[in-house]
Amino acid sequence: MARTILVTGGGASGKSRWAVSQFAACDNVLYICPKELDSDTKNRIEYSNKKNLVEWEIHENVTSEPSSLCDKHKFTVFDSLDLYVDVVIEEMCPNIEDLDWEMEKAIEKRIIEDIMNLHTEARLIEGDVVVITLETGFSNIPEDPFLLAKRNILGMINQRIANESTDVYLSASGIQFRIK
Repeated sequence: MARTILVTGGGASGKSRWAVSQFAACDNVLYICPKELDSDTKNRIEYSNKKNLVEWEIHENVTSEPSSLCDKHKFTVFDSLDLYVDVVIEEMCPNIEDLDWEMEKAIEKRIIEDIMNLHTEARLIEGDVVVITLETGFSNIPEDPFLLAKRNILGMINQRIANESTDVYLSASGIQFRIK
């Protein structure tokens, strides 16, 4: 059965570490990052791959259509929605002062479609997708216009992806709690 697993939590709460550990001994894993992968995560993946004698395909700086990379990968880790929101906002609305309700909804729609396309590709081969995201519900309302827009957009996307996911985990202090 194909699964879409959402793992959400605060910054540095163990989300990426947990996602990597889910497929540590598996070949045929695709790891997608919308920006350059941080050195801690990259080192963790490389160490795990050597230890388990597996090799993952890692794509960094993915700014659109992540499902086009799936190419029959049984397992996919998308790290992370909050970085993808940054990339898409910057692309679709370079001047944050121009962001209106319609543009906000267009950004949400594009990102939701991209993530649901990942799930569709995985479902075709009975694969799993883990989507990592930052939980917005624990944060203060930012004053910075970009951060406020990001919080609002990411919050709506998180809700939609959580509802569509087969499993949802909350990560806190390195411990993951299954909430769905």
